[in-house]
Amino acid sequence: MVVDSIFAATRFGLEFERLRLEAASHNIAIANTANAPGHAARLMHVTAPYGADFDSAIGATGHSVPSEPVMVATDAIERQEHDPADPAADKNGMVSFPRVDMVDEMSTLMEASRAYEANVRAFNTLSGMALHALDIGGGS
Repeated sequence: MVVDSIFAATRFGLEFERLRLEAASHNIAIANTANAPGHAARLMHVTAPYGADFDSAIGATGHSVPSEPVMVATDAIERQEHDPADPAADKNGMVSFPRVDMVDEMSTLMEASRAYEANVRAFNTLSGMALHALDIGGGS
């Protein structure tokens, strides 16, 4: 049924945006956390099974919904600061931090938050339409 696939697509959108919010929050949280010597920080990002190809995502029938989005960890590029007093400093007094683009992460937070709100509105609208259809179909 078309309504079921719309509900499934909305649920997918909600989960995808929730994971994007979680990943961006994680990346912001570790931005100023020193890496232990020999250990790299892991930045998080979210991927959808179909990537950005919309045609393959909707399938031949137009009713396909992708499987669950996935949060993936990748090694962060490091930035180094000279602070010999830091316990995480190496033998040269350099401390490694993950290189996090704060502007990009904050933009992701705002974008994912707005997209999540839009998915909630779509879900609520569809729920209201389904209930209204049941009222019409039930008669009085």
